[in-house]
Amino acid sequence: MTPERVKALADDLFEDTRKNRRHLHAQPELSFKEYKTAAFVTEQLSAEGISVQTGVAGTGVVGIIEGKNPGDRVIALRADMDALPIHEENDVSYKSLNEGIMHACGHDVHTSCLLGAAKILNATRNDWAGTVKLIFQPGEEKLPGGASTMIHEGVLKQPNVDAIFGQHVYTPFKVGTVAFCSGQMMASCDEIYIRIKGKGGHGAYPHLSNDPIPVAAQIITAFQQLVSRKTSALQPAVLTIGKVIADGATNVIPDEVYMEGTLRTLDETLREQLTKDIEHTCNNIARALHVEAFVDIRKGYPSLFNDRKLTAKAIERARQYLGKENVEITEPRMGGEDFAFYTREIPSCFYRLGTGNPSKGIDSFIHSPTFDIDEDALKIGTGLMAWNAIDELRSV
Repeated sequence: MTPERVKALADDLFEDTRKNRRHLHAQPELSFKEYKTAAFVTEQLSAEGISVQTGVAGTGVVGIIEGKNPGDRVIALRADMDALPIHEENDVSYKSLNEGIMHACGHDVHTSCLLGAAKILNATRNDWAGTVKLIFQPGEEKLPGGASTMIHEGVLKQPNVDAIFGQHVYTPFKVGTVAFCSGQMMASCDEIYIRIKGKGGHGAYPHLSNDPIPVAAQIITAFQQLVSRKTSALQPAVLTIGKVIADGATNVIPDEVYMEGTLRTLDETLREQLTKDIEHTCNNIARALHVEAFVDIRKGYPSLFNDRKLTAKAIERARQYLGKENVEITEPRMGGEDFAFYTREIPSCFYRLGTGNPSKGIDSFIHSPTFDIDEDALKIGTGLMAWNAIDELRSV
């Protein structure tokens, strides 16, 4: 097998892959509710004669393709399937038909590319040795994350997976390119929920109340110091409060203030320390000002660590497949991804697939209502996934 042959097969499958992507884009489903998506994936795999397991983590689908000597090594390829609660604003023929739900993070692309890769692998199974496990995962966008649930239900076992690859669309990188980051690539992401409970009253008589609003303001300000003054400048950390609700009026002090935010780090020790610092800060400021603080920090995805050896090989494969000039090496980013759970279990490589094309007006960032991709990226996303599996199976 050569990268040229895989590339030709991916090109031949392009119209089929694009048709699948557009179907999935028009039929988005929210996290852990991907019933029609799972049925579509199952139908596509079964039509190819691929062994399929359904109902993993609720709506997850797992396919198995055996090559020669299937017991040699096992490589997994992963795609997520869920969409986001966003109203699509694109005027395209494949626009979402489900009001208020949109594939604004490209999971339709990931799923259709893995379906295409499955067809390549199945058609060439007599040309490579080992086994490929296809993981179509639910719930990447919602805690606790479909990856953690699938792992708990044994997706990396029977047969035991030796390594796993995943990819993610990225419009800031132009179509025709891919990007890698060896080692620490993405941040952990925890959710913060805080209630500051005081005593409301008339705005003209604040001394008769315990106003929770200035307390909340002090807490938010103190949070900035946790990052700028209590965290080393050499350790990336983000502590953002993105939602504040104080339901008073011009002359009404409310009983409570509600806040939501996120904590993100690249270091697990720092993550634990900042979690304690957030609780300590809220409770102490509230106590000093005679109100109550109720803090709920929900642990989300861990930081994502790409195995250095596996990633180095994937970089060389991408250079073979696309040319050295189309493969970028990037720095870590503070976004989160539940693929991180796989990286805590086995050697893993997660990379970015360039999908942007400003000349076509395709430059909206993920999670926006105008997000779309240059569909030429489907050829690369399909072929490179298949090539990673084939070449890694013969790698020692």
